[in-house]
Amino acid sequence: MKNGHHNFREMNIWKNGMKIVKATYTISAALPKEEKFGLTSQIQRCSVSIPSNIAEGSGRGTVKDFIRFINYGLSSSYELETQLILVNELFKIETELLIKDIQEFQRMIIGFKRSLSSEA
Repeated sequence: MKNGHHNFREMNIWKNGMKIVKATYTISAALPKEEKFGLTSQIQRCSVSIPSNIAEGSGRGTVKDFIRFINYGLSSSYELETQLILVNELFKIETELLIKDIQEFQRMIIGFKRSLSSEA
């Protein structure tokens, strides 16, 4: 960790988080209009939280702080995965590919946390 900070723009976990946001917005556009302030809003906020927390944590001064924000992003990914399962079950919108991407992201985050912990 150079000077206590990571450049989030260069981090694969952040880049993948951004891809998840874009795919989530594409899926949310297919939701019924009456879900605008319900599930649509919820999955959009949740997806945006993933790379946002990674970026915020990257600017923290300690590895411990960074890991805490990475955990927030990881938690948001589990929440989003659950919401996408609901989107599929309630509205028959295809979410399986995005869920697989989220699960791969979760594995990446867990591995990244392990590498950070060894720096601490």
